[in-house]
Parts: sequence; C-alpha cells; structure tokens
Amino acid sequence: MAKPIMAKATAVWLVDNTTLSFKQIADFCQLHELEVQGIADGDVATGVKGFDPIANNQLTQEEITAAEESPLHKLKLKFNAAAVGEEKRRGPRYTPLSKRQDRPASILWLVKFHPELSDAQVSKLVGTTKPTIQAIRERTHWNIANIQPIDPVALGLCKQSELDKAVQKANEKKAREGAVMSDEERRKLVSTEQSLGLEEEPKMPAAIEGLEAFSLGGADIIEQDEDDRKDSDFADADSFFNLPEGDGEEQP
Repeated sequence: MAKPIMAKATAVWLVDNTTLSFKQIADFCQLHELEVQGIADGDVATGVKGFDPIANNQLTQEEITAAEESPLHKLKLKFNAAAVGEEKRRGPRYTPLSKRQDRPASILWLVKFHPELSDAQVSKLVGTTKPTIQAIRERTHWNIANIQPIDPVALGLCKQSELDKAVQKANEKKAREGAVMSDEERRKLVSTEQSLGLEEEPKMPAAIEGLEAFSLGGADIIEQDEDDRKDSDFADADSFFNLPEGDGEEQP
C-alpha cells in the first residue's frame, strides 16, 4: 500500500477532523496504532500542524465518509494518473564527498578489467558522467598518469551483486550479438560466485610449448622392436673383439 505524503501530519488532521478509528488512521498512514492514540492524547506530534489529505488530493470526502460508517473499511489513496511510474524513477547514484576522489580509480579498474561494460553501466555503478569515462578510456584525463585502478567494490562505490549483475548483462548482450569469446573473456564475464566455482584449466609450460603434437607412442614401437630381436642378431664377445683363432697361448 502506498504511503501518503507527510503521514504524521495527515494523521493529526484525521484525528482532529474525523471520527475514524485509530486502527484505520494507523493503517492508512502506516503508523502504529498506539502512536495514533498518542496523537489523540497530545503526547505525540505536539506542535505538528495537520495536513489536509482532501485539499492535497490524497483522499476524497466520500472515502472518509465510507470509512466512518464502517470500522472495517480501509482508507485508500486517491488515484492520481500523473503519479503513475513516479516511484520507479531514480536519479543518479549519490556518492559521498569523501569517496568522490576515488571514482577515477574505479572507472579505470572497470575499463581495464571489464571493457565489455558500456559507459552507461559504468556510470550507474560508480555514479559518474560519461565524459569522464570517455576521457579515462582514451587516457586524456588530466590526472591519468597518477590514477591507479582500484576495485569499486573495495572502495564501497557499489556492491558486488550490482557489479555481477552488470557483468552478466554484458555477457548476455555479447552472446546475443554472436561474438566469439576466449576462455579468459568468458571467465571475466561470469559472476564472482561462478568464477570461483570454475575449475582451473591446465596450462602448457612455456618451456615445452609447441611440443604437445608429439606423443610417446614411439617408445612402445622401440620396445616392441627390441623384444622381437633374436639372439642371433647380437655378436658374441670373440667376434666383437675379432680375436684370432688359436690355443690361447701367448706368442713369444
């Protein structure tokens, strides 16, 4: 249920000008029933001027009359077509003054490690402007030489869930466009929980890179050839040293 503007002042006016029950007023103004009773006793909202909900287009007299006649009737705000969708409108993210100096470092981190994020997504995450993002992307920012990339989550500029959601959205958009991603890019585009759950892919050491086409199957062939050889293929010791035939006595 929508809450009326200036709820406590509206409750003061309803207590003073109607015969509605404390519960009806409390439900309409989203207050506790004892708080409304305190308003009636003069213990709560002392000095608060009543806010007329009829004159301010929040209630109709017919609605108040129907509620006064039936204690079970719940007051309903008057429908205002001009206010439809107003509660969904959000302004730019507010960044405290103490953290505004950290925004360039966060932008540089997002641009470096998540280049798939659009300027609008980066702007929404850290609460900055598109010209600033563009200047950091093109390295034309006046202080670019002194900016070091820092995770915006670590700086408290956004939540990890918000960053994961933006990255996931970028992932889905890139998949719809049919772009081919490398394993490293795919790992960057998943959320933090999914990334931590992925198995580490084995990498070939740089020293033997390029030798993966060779196999050890030749060793079996060599071993098999050695087994198939006959004893006659090997010469005995006498033939190897080519000793002359004789009785083996030394010649003078």
